[in-house]
Amino acid sequence: MADLKMTFASGDYDRMEALMNGEVDIDGIELQFDAIQAPREIFDRMVQNQEFDASELSTSEFISMTGQSAKLGDCPFVALPVFPSKAFRHGFICINKNAGINGPKDLAGKRIGTPLYTQTAAIWIRGMLETDYGVDLSGVHWLQGAIEKAGSHGNAKVPPLLKPVDIEINNSGKSLSDLLAEGQLDAVLGSRMPGSIVTSDDVVRLFPDFRQEEKDYFIRTGIHPIMHLVAIRKDIFDANPWIAQPLYDAFCKSKDIALSKLGFSGAQKIMLPFLYGDIAEVEELFGGDPWPYGIDANRKTIEALIAYMVEQGFIPKSLSADELFLDVKG
Repeated sequence: MADLKMTFASGDYDRMEALMNGEVDIDGIELQFDAIQAPREIFDRMVQNQEFDASELSTSEFISMTGQSAKLGDCPFVALPVFPSKAFRHGFICINKNAGINGPKDLAGKRIGTPLYTQTAAIWIRGMLETDYGVDLSGVHWLQGAIEKAGSHGNAKVPPLLKPVDIEINNSGKSLSDLLAEGQLDAVLGSRMPGSIVTSDDVVRLFPDFRQEEKDYFIRTGIHPIMHLVAIRKDIFDANPWIAQPLYDAFCKSKDIALSKLGFSGAQKIMLPFLYGDIAEVEELFGGDPWPYGIDANRKTIEALIAYMVEQGFIPKSLSADELFLDVKG
């Protein structure tokens, strides 16, 4: 029988490289890999039009669709516990140094920009600020829009919030980055850095030594925040339930190949001058695979995100990690 043809969209990450170039085969599946280095574009095309058989997808959007299924209808996707994107976010909070912000708690009551209030990065940052630093964000006025250009961040269609939040859409004709530099915003947080961190002397990070903050956070909590997962169209999976395991196995193999190539000491694969020292530090901190897939290895992280999403009004009640993902082995 001929292999099942499937389309898959994702960023061209190192952990996907062996799948992109055909180094890894998938049992029973012929995968057409569409590399798109614009996550919001992938999410919008997948959620609104289901343009791909499978794709990288916002973890928070998938959880919202699943958690609100009683109200919105069944989620049109199922998920593999494969995480193309993870990121610590302490370094992604930028402030105008004239805004009277000397520490995290000074963010209370401020005017803060974010690409999307609903994006996974923003949820993680708010949850971390509230839980770890005791920040009261209830009085924040949120300005939502693209960081590097005027207008919106993509064309997201996300489930409605379950409690009111003070959110204004940025119709100023300026980017959040420019508004921060001009002092019209006190802070910006989200999935990418504003260019004004380089071009304006008035824009600085909330945590100057963000790398140490992030290391301390991981040591204390064991959490490496998950941003994106791999979603499969539910109709494709229902017609071919066998595809989950070979897809998962292939994603794992591709990641393992990337880790092996990254550590090759004959010549550096990427242009980071202190790469080998960084690798040694990561091995010491993580004690093995720094980017594990699977539910059990990521359970604490998944449960933390779910708790934040309940607290922030994205889903009405908690879900278990096992409810969210397909049952795969390995």
